[in-house]
Amino acid sequence: MLPDADDLPELLLDLAVPHEDINELVARRRRLAGDPGALALLAECVEEVFRGPEDTGRTPALDGLLASAPADLTDLFPVYVFLAALPRTQAYHRARGIPAEVSRRTLADLGRQLALHRRRYGRAGVQAPRWLVRHFRGELYHLGRLQFERARIGDRDARVAAAAGLDAAPGTPCLNLHIPDFHGPLTPTACDRSLALAREFFALHFPQERPAAVLCHSWLLDPQLRRYLPAHSRIVRFQERFRVACEQTEPADTEPVRFVFGDPDLPVDELPRRTSVERAVGDHLRAGGHWYIGHGWFPFRAE
Repeated sequence: MLPDADDLPELLLDLAVPHEDINELVARRRRLAGDPGALALLAECVEEVFRGPEDTGRTPALDGLLASAPADLTDLFPVYVFLAALPRTQAYHRARGIPAEVSRRTLADLGRQLALHRRRYGRAGVQAPRWLVRHFRGELYHLGRLQFERARIGDRDARVAAAAGLDAAPGTPCLNLHIPDFHGPLTPTACDRSLALAREFFALHFPQERPAAVLCHSWLLDPQLRRYLPAHSRIVRFQERFRVACEQTEPADTEPVRFVFGDPDLPVDELPRRTSVERAVGDHLRAGGHWYIGHGWFPFRAE
């Protein structure tokens, strides 16, 4: 299941794994390959990645399985799981006719998660293993500046969309939109290009699904940001694409701190003020305010 040790460095580079992590991953492979119990656990994790229906990303047992990895492999064990899962993912992509470049850029999120982990903890590891399940199951694709996840509209969002005139019952195919880190500014032009790519991509490779709407659940959609940012800012213009799905009442203060500064546990009083977004996030919290996850949607099908 594991790639050959001699092939591993180039494979890791193809997955955008940071150069400083490659030697350690190659060395730890020998440790893993010599442990029958760890290899059995690896195989069980791979099966769990692909368990369950598509468009759900549901792998309820994966967290527990990963937590039972040998202590000296805990941080990097998910990398080997996804490496072992890679042939099945690639076969799925080929069967769907997914272009090689889309496949490569999508699966390169593995390297992004290693970079995020090192930024926060200063060592090699995977920031959010469960997040990567979507990529390796063939549910999420990186198209231009944005990522689009195949999903189904839930009851609440279906009611909101139907009230606005959209033909979208619960269970109707939709796309969840995600904004990857380390990928440049969120310009209107880049977003337009991504949406154009998405309309072409899903019509060609998943023609049976016909997504009705794009949904986004992010602190970037918190309307309070408009109090701090100019009307022409990229974030405000991004917000303008969406109709409000619902208002969140539970604070999510650590979300913008995590995405803007890289560590949700940073003391609020010490947050830098180098950019307009950093000032907005930190000043709002220092003034006693809270941030919330915004929920928005817009029709996906071209009129």
